[in-house]
Amino acid sequence: MKLANLFTALVFLGLALSVNAQSDQQLASASLTQTAVLQPSTSQVMSDDIIGVAASDKRFATLVAAVKAADLVETLQGDGPFTVFAPTNSAFDKLPKGTIATLLKEENKDKIASILAYHVIPGEWTAAKIIENIESNGGGFMATTVQGQPIYASLVDGKVVLQDANGGSSTITVTDIEATNGVIHAIDTVVLPKE
Repeated sequence: MKLANLFTALVFLGLALSVNAQSDQQLASASLTQTAVLQPSTSQVMSDDIIGVAASDKRFATLVAAVKAADLVETLQGDGPFTVFAPTNSAFDKLPKGTIATLLKEENKDKIASILAYHVIPGEWTAAKIIENIESNGGGFMATTVQGQPIYASLVDGKVVLQDANGGSSTITVTDIEATNGVIHAIDTVVLPKE
């Protein structure tokens, strides 16, 4: 009898462990599913246009505000492709005090639109493509911006540097931020067209 009771106890213990293991597997599976739902996949992150990508990155808050003030949101949500040299908030901070507040006023809409359009070139210019063109053109090349004036790109100490129409320069600090209608490169200084 004692042997039969021991055998029965072992069978019940085995069943309990099996059920417990299945519950643990189901719980782990459910956790993985919840994690997958809560964390967007790479394809979801890259499913936004230039404005959506910039708006989701705090580094470009000033740029997004300026784009809205200039009524350029629809343009940069267009099919493109576009390459945007996007000044970071700290790039805008380098401008003389009060410049941004002045530019964001309704009466300066055309001026801010012109400045922003000067930061955009048609086509999708990845960092590799920009560097390839710099190297194949003897150390620099000129591209016409959407604003209409040219901007010059060269390599300085291994970094791409943009020179604007006034002789000012800006360095690309982050490259190839992908969007559905182009690419964004972060720059450390606002570039300006000739007035």
